[in-house]
Amino acid sequence: MSEPRNVLVVDGNQASRRDVTGILENWGCPVTASQDKIDALVKVENAAFSLVVLSAEAPGMDAGNFLRSVKERRPDLDVIVHMAQPSVTDAITLMRAGAFDVLSGSVTAEHLLGAVEQIFKKHEERQNGGGRGKKVRIITRNPDMQRIQALVDQVADSTASILIKGESGTGKELFARYIHEKSRRSRNPFVAVNCAALPENLLESELFGHEKGAFTGAIARKAGKFEQADKGTLLLDEITEMQLHLQSKLLRVIQEKEVDRVGGGAPVPVDVRIIATTNRNIAEWVEKGEFREDLFYRLNVIPLSIPPLRMRLDDVELLCDHFIRKFNAVDGRNVKCLTKEALDQVKRLPLKGNVRELENIIQRAVLLARTDVITSEDLFLETGGATQAPSPPVQQSGIPDDLLSSPLRDVERKMIFHTLDKTGWNRTHAATLLGISVRTLRNKLNEYKESGEGVQMVEEDGEP
Repeated sequence: MSEPRNVLVVDGNQASRRDVTGILENWGCPVTASQDKIDALVKVENAAFSLVVLSAEAPGMDAGNFLRSVKERRPDLDVIVHMAQPSVTDAITLMRAGAFDVLSGSVTAEHLLGAVEQIFKKHEERQNGGGRGKKVRIITRNPDMQRIQALVDQVADSTASILIKGESGTGKELFARYIHEKSRRSRNPFVAVNCAALPENLLESELFGHEKGAFTGAIARKAGKFEQADKGTLLLDEITEMQLHLQSKLLRVIQEKEVDRVGGGAPVPVDVRIIATTNRNIAEWVEKGEFREDLFYRLNVIPLSIPPLRMRLDDVELLCDHFIRKFNAVDGRNVKCLTKEALDQVKRLPLKGNVRELENIIQRAVLLARTDVITSEDLFLETGGATQAPSPPVQQSGIPDDLLSSPLRDVERKMIFHTLDKTGWNRTHAATLLGISVRTLRNKLNEYKESGEGVQMVEEDGEP
């Protein structure tokens, strides 16, 4: 590892907690330990961790609720869960709640560090590829998008607030980052806050900061996002999800250029350029009294409306080519393009998730392509439209819904073999589609082999 990574270990069992801590510390990770999930949430809120390793059996609350609470506080924080005997249903539930990986049985260095390495590699790629050194590109040939880009180029260097409207997945945050890079603030921080991802009480603290002792669990002073973005740009994503009383406080910050920390005694001056986004009709929200009219006018100095992908089909081929190149580099593939039939099929999709959904489709197709050209079969689409973005393992692998009524062990085994068949027994790709680590997949195959289930299929893959 190139730098220390702080890990929070949550485990009510002293021996297990000691073992996990030892594995991580021997690997070079500073570790903070917690005996229950409630205490762990307080630590997550008040300290910067790169990773959480959670025992599902730790006291305090249900593991799924803990994961959802962590994601509300830190959407970017990865959590590895381990439990004694997780069923497929357990694993799916935990993955849907936000777990990066679910480990079964006693935690071994091989299994734990395999998952940890994947997470830290992802972090490094994000830092190296998504930092200030990387230039944001707007990929388009659509005339409407080109006009928007021209307007952005014209106003980027001003101090005016910008309101970006558009459906989910159209690229609102991409435009916000593009604006920041084009401005004189580009050498200073770009800070993004998802107003929909945090509960009301946490959002106030996240935005404006708090003093030590301001509320239960506030064990130290914390600078809010406004202070973190000083001299730079603050993105308020999904601004219409903000409660009215916070809208009032936000309006005052914009007007006075200073923030009051929760529990603070004196205001803190800030110099921040604000970009806000929404996927709602904000004018209707103003009319219904759910969004302050005066705040709307403050934010809407430069209005931008990003059209959905179905209204700019001339961009689909361009974006497909871009994503093919991207995932070729990520996955070591050599896919050249889509066939005309496959491209036409993609263009006919509703693409309700817009560019984000298209990216998921192409990522899957690059992984599953049997030649250097993506065919309609390689798109691996459900009847009637695209597969949902790959979250639940059952949807990812295309397992029919009626299998969910089968015995649990049969569901697990059939899901794994079905996905291996689809990927030509490429374990790396199958594990990716299933949402598990390669080590977990290998262990399952060995388990089936030892019990006599699917022996022929496992041996055909070359396992000794």
